[in-house]
Amino acid sequence: MYQLNLAELSVSDFLNNYWQKVPLLIKNGFKNFADPLSADELAGLAQDEEIESRIVSCEGQQWDMQTGPFDDFSQLGEKNWTLLVQAVDHWHPMAARLIDPFRFIPNWRIDDLMVSFSTPGGGVGPHLDQYDVFIIQGEGRRHWRVGMPDHSLQQLCPHPRLLQVSPFNACIDVITEPGDILYIPPGCPHDGISLENSLNYSVGFRAPAQKDLLTGLADYLIDHDVTGKRFTDPARQASASVGAIEKTDLQKVRQLMQELVEDDSMLPNWFGSLITRAKHELDLNEPDPHYSAEEIAEYIEEGSVLSRTGGLRCCYFQDNAAADIALFINGDQITLPPDELATARLLCDHTELTSEQNLHFCQSAERTMLLTNLINQGYWYFSE
Repeated sequence: MYQLNLAELSVSDFLNNYWQKVPLLIKNGFKNFADPLSADELAGLAQDEEIESRIVSCEGQQWDMQTGPFDDFSQLGEKNWTLLVQAVDHWHPMAARLIDPFRFIPNWRIDDLMVSFSTPGGGVGPHLDQYDVFIIQGEGRRHWRVGMPDHSLQQLCPHPRLLQVSPFNACIDVITEPGDILYIPPGCPHDGISLENSLNYSVGFRAPAQKDLLTGLADYLIDHDVTGKRFTDPARQASASVGAIEKTDLQKVRQLMQELVEDDSMLPNWFGSLITRAKHELDLNEPDPHYSAEEIAEYIEEGSVLSRTGGLRCCYFQDNAAADIALFINGDQITLPPDELATARLLCDHTELTSEQNLHFCQSAERTMLLTNLINQGYWYFSE
């Protein structure tokens, strides 16, 4: 439905020259852009307690932020506020399609689709993010200023839950119109002020911090009861000071930890489970009663189409052609035999499976049972 128009740039040109390097305005990136949802629909999502939302407003120099769910918007007035709803792709299938044109970046790097509605003067102030983002202009217009990373910028906190930065020099200063796309790399300050009632769609990307990776690794080790090696020092010499931690001790600790993360039998399993775990609620519709494998095969043979639940994260890893395939879905790992790469690719590379593609799962009882289990968990559903 949505096709990315990079004009004279190819995807390779974009990745080589702009990705994580320089912000870019993609004028008319989506030609004849049509909003996948309305402001009223977005407000409806913000009323759901399972969906993360917030309202940022500014009167004069007084910033305020409230978190949802929201039952009433009538007190907000007609200007200077913004409603932001996180992970809209989990709840709105049409909006979720906005992510598909950016899937030249691997699944594990894609985070979610945040949608915002702003009244005239609305925005969240000058700030920077530590992740890549494509911001799509929907209805209305917005004045954007984007700068390059600048370590001299000061962090400001005009509200306890709102971080901003000091004024910055802009390398992009533009008014975006429907279908325009701004790409903003990590650390680039940016500020968007709505000129009229407007919708924006932000496709964000995951950039796990070292702290998050170490915490996730620790959780994995505990959950899987992995003790690993213990510290040893058979060449220990008498210490000049019993209170001292020697540099050689720290080197051995570093080596011990490096051996853990360099364990090729564990690293893919841990990372795949960590990075496919949903950060926000999924709109899972588990069928009741569950389907049998025979029923699934019958539906497929009748030409049914399958859709993946919005926001469901799926990845796979295969070390070599003779190795088993580790398939990761929503934090869980499924082991497939080496010759089932086509199965892994169908499940991970496509958000919708056509009737022709689905026939692949009827070619063996094991494939049919795998698909049946995934459908019965609410991960895939029959959309046609």
